[in-house]
Amino acid sequence: MTAAMPIPGHIDPVPVPRPQTARDDARLNLIGLSRDAIREALAEAGMDPKQAKLRAKQIWHQIYNRGAEDFDAMSDIAKPHRLWLAERFVIARPNVVVQQVSTDGTRKWLLKTDDGHDFEMVFIPDADRGTLCVSSQVGCTLNCRFCHTGTMRLVRNLDAGEIVGQVMLARDALGEWPSQPEGRMLSNIVMMGMGEPLYNFDNVRDALKIVMDGDGLGLSRRRITLSTSGVVPMMERAGEEIGVNLAVSLHAVTKEVRDEIVPLNRKYGIEELLQACADYPGVNNARRITFEYVMLKDKNDGDEDARELVRLIRKYKLPAKVNLIPFNPWPGAPYECSDEERVQRFSDIIFEAGISAPIRRPRGRDIMAACGQLKSAAEKKSRAELDKLAEEKLAALA
Repeated sequence: MTAAMPIPGHIDPVPVPRPQTARDDARLNLIGLSRDAIREALAEAGMDPKQAKLRAKQIWHQIYNRGAEDFDAMSDIAKPHRLWLAERFVIARPNVVVQQVSTDGTRKWLLKTDDGHDFEMVFIPDADRGTLCVSSQVGCTLNCRFCHTGTMRLVRNLDAGEIVGQVMLARDALGEWPSQPEGRMLSNIVMMGMGEPLYNFDNVRDALKIVMDGDGLGLSRRRITLSTSGVVPMMERAGEEIGVNLAVSLHAVTKEVRDEIVPLNRKYGIEELLQACADYPGVNNARRITFEYVMLKDKNDGDEDARELVRLIRKYKLPAKVNLIPFNPWPGAPYECSDEERVQRFSDIIFEAGISAPIRRPRGRDIMAACGQLKSAAEKKSRAELDKLAEEKLAALA
């Protein structure tokens, strides 16, 4: 196994990956485990190895195709065996604390881990798709200045079960069991929730393999997008070992501005990041890199910024599109959203250069579910505390 990658920042100094969080009742959660891991767990608990192989296949089907929430629902397993399983294992999704529904139909869930930490996920329905925005960490390692989540400390990584569990909870809410390949309301996944996915690489990879498994949740890799703020050393591995679409939180085209709003730029600069995009396995015109660009008034929204973005994309010969994101405000935010006319002008310059640059329509703003707004509702800090945390994170990245 590749050596664990230390997480920069002011956090509990434990490298990733971490072991799965133990439950108070000592039972093992089977959600998030591969078929082989389920088989091994059954055998280690005392089941005959041949029986364990058969049972693992049945359990996998029941969990990911039928959406079973407990062993009693597994009618193809004899009752005595179900009782034996229930004594040793659980099928546990994250706990739902609160669900909110926006006036535009967007849904946001506040979830809680077994060890008591809060995180969020969001479902965004559209006419032609339904997109689930999935979190990978409780809090965030980074301190992107425009992002509400970035004001939180990183508490811990979510394990594979907690990541897959978000998809399963959404399926529960939408009534989409058993799994069907066509006609799903939940048709797309974006790893754009709380956290930096590439600083929780192993768990994100293992979770998405279950999501993409044809006998698992069965979602095509073409419908999954992983977003990174620019963890350059992990990008090639992501392409090779996960192979989903890549989105990059770019947000600025000069070192000075990106150092301010995406502090990770001080470690991995724009040129290094764009070269990693050019080298991303499988990138082509049919599978473009998406650059996310939040529009901040008088900060990164000038005509010269748009032209420089075009120049950089051409320099690295990137098959790319640019998603322009009107800044979504949050209490204490240090920026304002660019005017509508300015956003449109920025988009026009990029389109005129032959590069797609749609303006993303804000969704779920009234329930703080829009891009950059996710944050545990249980965590509230003063402005002084937020500034101190920002200084600590910046010092760690310097």
